[in-house]
Amino acid sequence: MIYELRTYTVKPGTVGEMVKAASTISRDIRGDNFGKLEGYWITEVGPLNQVMHMWSYADLNERTRLRAELAKNARWTGEYIPAIRPFLVHQQVRLLNAVIPPVAPAATGNVYEFRNYRARPLGAAKQWLELFTAVLPEREKYSRIVGLWQTETGQPNEVCHIWAYPSLNARTEARGNAMKDPAWQEFLGKAPQLLEEMHSTIMLPAPHSPLR
Repeated sequence: MIYELRTYTVKPGTVGEMVKAASTISRDIRGDNFGKLEGYWITEVGPLNQVMHMWSYADLNERTRLRAELAKNARWTGEYIPAIRPFLVHQQVRLLNAVIPPVAPAATGNVYEFRNYRARPLGAAKQWLELFTAVLPEREKYSRIVGLWQTETGQPNEVCHIWAYPSLNARTEARGNAMKDPAWQEFLGKAPQLLEEMHSTIMLPAPHSPLR
């Protein structure tokens, strides 16, 4: 399975129109016939005026084939693309290999956090993942992870993980409690030296997002 995370930066004031087109025209055309939609979010804290949407494919060959078929779809090229083109400023694509495939939270109405870390070159990402997955059962005492990935293309030496919380206050409480956990403290004593950059984006799910 390969996951594709697409991040679109749009003109200020047009996020609502972008999401409207994605939730109506795009969903009607695509369904899950041209890749499965895993989640669609609007950025709330961090980089603004962005939407982030994740798709899954059986493998890279299927992604290539399905995207080629979509590009020939008359409604896609004649309705959806013209509808969103005026809004777009920048597009970024990450292809991701799942370490932990996405799992929907038990309840809907969540705030999501996307965290992407750039590791040092030559194996540090693998080392970080080994440390992180070992301590994850302890970390998940405080909040559950939605998914964990390592990049295939787009951003080298990067790991990405998504978390869900009932609210921003719940996020603050969970992270505060985790910081007091001895196992997590031990992890923090080893893992940061493997990283060069850390970024966090708070996202809100769009109405048509499977991950709500």
